[in-house]
Amino acid sequence: MTTTQRAFLYGPLLFGAYGVIRLLDGLDGTKGPGLAWTTGHLCFLAGLAFFAQGFAVMRRMAGKDRWSSAGFWIGGAGVVALAVQFGVDIVTGLMAGSHAEMAELTGGFQSVPGVELAFYLLGPMLFFLGQLLLTGRLAALRVLAPWAPVLVLADSLASYALKDLIPLGAALLLLSYAPLWRAGASRTGSPAPREAA
Repeated sequence: MTTTQRAFLYGPLLFGAYGVIRLLDGLDGTKGPGLAWTTGHLCFLAGLAFFAQGFAVMRRMAGKDRWSSAGFWIGGAGVVALAVQFGVDIVTGLMAGSHAEMAELTGGFQSVPGVELAFYLLGPMLFFLGQLLLTGRLAALRVLAPWAPVLVLADSLASYALKDLIPLGAALLLLSYAPLWRAGASRTGSPAPREAA
C-alpha cells in the first residue's frame, strides 16, 4: 500500500475508531478521563495527520489551482484548530482525576479570549469546508465520483448534529475516497487529466 493510499484509508478509519471508542467510553454515563478518553483522542489526532497529507495530495491532483489551493489552506487551518482542541482534551484528561475536574480545566482554557472561537467554533468548521472544496474540485475534474462531495457534506452535517454519528460519518468518508485508497497513489501525484474551463 502506497503512502497516499494510507492517507485516504487510515484517516477515515482512525476518525471512525475515535467515534466508536467515544461511544464505548460513554456507556457508564461519563466520557473521560481515562484510558478510553486518551486512546480515542490519540486516534483522532493520528487521523488528522493523515487528512493533512491527503489534503496536500488532492491539491496536487487538481493542479494547485485557486480552488484546490483555497481548500488546502482552509482545511489546513481546520486541522490545526482540531489538533489544538484534541491536544488540550488529552492534556486535561491526563491532569484531571474526574470528569468534573477535566471539564473545569477545559473551561479555563476556553475562557481565554478568542480560544473558543478559534479552536472550538470556527476552526473545526474550516476543516470540513476545506475538505468539501477539495473533493468538489476533484469531482469536477472527474477524479472522484460526483456524489463524493455530497457524502463529505453529509459527514460534516451528521458529525456536527450528533457526535454519536461520527462512526457513520467516517464510513461516508471511506466511500467518498474509495477511488483514491483503492486505485493506488502512483497515479495521484500528478494533476488531473483535464482542466476545467
